[in-house]
Amino acid sequence: MITKEEIKRRQTEAYDLFRKAGLVITPAERDHIEIADFGLSEFETTGLGVLVYVNTRRCCAKELALWPRQTCPEHRHPDIGDAPGKEETFRCRWGRVYLYVTGARTPRPGCKEPAGSEKLYTVRHEIKLNPGDQYTIEPNMRHWFQAGDQGAVVSEFSTRSTDENDIFTDPRIARATKVV
Repeated sequence: MITKEEIKRRQTEAYDLFRKAGLVITPAERDHIEIADFGLSEFETTGLGVLVYVNTRRCCAKELALWPRQTCPEHRHPDIGDAPGKEETFRCRWGRVYLYVTGARTPRPGCKEPAGSEKLYTVRHEIKLNPGDQYTIEPNMRHWFQAGDQGAVVSEFSTRSTDENDIFTDPRIARATKVV
């Protein structure tokens, strides 16, 4: 759980990260940055700041703010009925992000899974994204990502986003943030 005061503080911090990336974010957008703690109440370890620009039935564009060494937990975007799962492209704007996807295990990865949750992270093929680098994640592909030492800002371009349908490897994860 997270307090309203912490949400406001984290929104300002995310706004500051977006500004470091050279993004222009309006005051109204700043107030709509989602602060996701994934129900674990350990935001600086496992969390994410999310600003959704557009999410129609066909496409979605978001900015993702990650604090230093913060992790977005392993998940996948499943098919929904006859519709394929979400396809998403991550483009690093600022900092460095380590993206882990299905594939051959990277022998000396750039980051580690959150302590105590190592068994809940099953994909270990590392894609290192620096500013200007991008990678496309196919529907249903398990993935997780972690910011480097400075934090990171990532633009996400995708098909329709239905975060409520994401399937997380960690059964403790709750996608909707609970506010007290």
